[in-house]
Amino acid sequence: MEDNIVFREVTLAFWKVHILHHAAREPVYGQWITNELRRHGYNINSGTLYPLLHRMEKNGWLAAEKDPARAPRGRVNYRLTRSGRKVLSYLREKVRELYGEVGK
Repeated sequence: MEDNIVFREVTLAFWKVHILHHAAREPVYGQWITNELRRHGYNINSGTLYPLLHRMEKNGWLAAEKDPARAPRGRVNYRLTRSGRKVLSYLREKVRELYGEVGK
């Protein structure tokens, strides 16, 4: 079912919510996100993850911080921005509402 366009579009949205949730707690980085999503049964590869992170950064939801000690190809940590926190708050409300209808 992973090739199904509906599945892919909905799953991408789930991944974004998941990333925002964890970035609200502490900075996250690509390999950690990959492992976390796999732990939840999602199979994501770097060719999907990094463009998704870059879009979230472009949208102003995440801020990328390169580790200067590991430059130039070091780990990039992503933290939630003020705008990202507002988006996450909105999404949490909508997820609760959706679960109230669909989750029963």
